[in-house]
Amino acid sequence: MSTTLLDSRDVRDARGADSWTPELARRRRGSGDSSRRRPARALTQPGCGAGTSQTSHTPVLADELIELLDPRPGQIAIDCTFGDGGHARLLAERLGPSGTLVAIDRDPLAEQRFATLAAEAACSVRFIRSSYAEALELLDGEGLRADMVYFDLGMSSMQVDTRERGFSYSYDAPLDMRMDPAQELTALEIVAEWEERRLAHALRDFGEERHANAIAGAIVRRRGQAPIQTTLELVDTIKSAIPAPARFAGGHPAKRSFQALRIAVNDELGQLDRALPLAWDLLREGGVLAAISFHSLEDRRVKHFLVERARGCVCPPQLPVCACGREPQAALLNRRSITPSAVEIAGNPRAASARLRAARKLTDEDVAS
Repeated sequence: MSTTLLDSRDVRDARGADSWTPELARRRRGSGDSSRRRPARALTQPGCGAGTSQTSHTPVLADELIELLDPRPGQIAIDCTFGDGGHARLLAERLGPSGTLVAIDRDPLAEQRFATLAAEAACSVRFIRSSYAEALELLDGEGLRADMVYFDLGMSSMQVDTRERGFSYSYDAPLDMRMDPAQELTALEIVAEWEERRLAHALRDFGEERHANAIAGAIVRRRGQAPIQTTLELVDTIKSAIPAPARFAGGHPAKRSFQALRIAVNDELGQLDRALPLAWDLLREGGVLAAISFHSLEDRRVKHFLVERARGCVCPPQLPVCACGREPQAALLNRRSITPSAVEIAGNPRAASARLRAARKLTDEDVAS
């Protein structure tokens, strides 16, 4: 895995700026060279003043997330899913000149959005273009410890609205769905090459699609006659496999299948399973881990992870004294997931399925008491 680091001269040449200072020092454990472990690209720039430029993206559950994270001046925050930078902008204002925001995303469009934030942010900022599991491994190898780590899972509005990326069933576009355009696997390859049983397995497990077998069979039959190359060709194939009464019950008939293909293309659940423990390890005592999920597959994983860390003794109830010695590592900040208000959903319908969960990493004093 290779890494490209841009120092102040690279950025100054690219943007014509003269106010960039050398990149933030890397802290590593030990004296070994960790460069071979680094993700694709990293960009670092200290900020020089507050900025509040508007973007096209409306961050979901923004007030609720900021309240749970409770950012303070001088702290370090890791945004694992930068996207259009909506949450990051709000956080950067509160971290102040002595604070640091590390932004992670594998999408080159996110890197472009970050360049705008970097020119205006009130805190020091750094961008790592990579999947978040790999980026968190990099940061752990550097010995970084953060006061907060958060995820805004799923696809971003800018990905949905970039029609040629093929994320949406509403536009005719090539079948793609890659969050990182440099990766090889695309939705086109899955639809064209995966055998029927594997397709059905993906649609059922990643999309919770009750008609997975029928849809997989329809895809295989249609591609035997002619390639399925566009989103609307796939939508037509999906519709043909779903019984008429069920086609418009619970939303667009292709919604679950498109979700499943996107998750499969980008290994989203595998990434999340790897990233959650890495993010927890990066937290300082008293730090907060938060995640916004948009479907039950993500939310269940986040909930299980946080609840497990909040559990103490697991001995059978009939034992008079604890024999396992297990102590809780976390305090849940919300017993139930936080959902958007009716007002937020009215202004941003894409927020309707969002669920926010968070937990604080306990200190030694918390555990002792």
